[in-house]
Amino acid sequence: MSIIPFSKIRNVTNITVAEKERIYDFFQGALYCWCKNRPDEWFTVRDFLGGENFDWNGTPLIVLFNKHKKQGKSDADSIEAAGKDAGWIAKKVIAEDAREFETEKGFVRRYKWKK
Repeated sequence: MSIIPFSKIRNVTNITVAEKERIYDFFQGALYCWCKNRPDEWFTVRDFLGGENFDWNGTPLIVLFNKHKKQGKSDADSIEAAGKDAGWIAKKVIAEDAREFETEKGFVRRYKWKK
């Protein structure tokens, strides 16, 4: 694992393996770009999700939102639940990355590449 210290990673359910792989690849690309362009800066998974500007249309993340909408949740609850699902997948990407990352838990967990 590339994160010290590390905690458990939960499995995201009710999406296909292919959908999960596309989301994983999406986060792997975001992580690569962050480390390349902002190597000395802390990041949170929220930095990869669009922050306050929730619009996942055209991205593989939309399946997470749609999953929760199909379960009858409101838009606000679906956004919150989809964000949590996305966070678990992103955490797995960070944990499995060849690079090593520092982590801190504040209001939200943040990470920084240990060069």
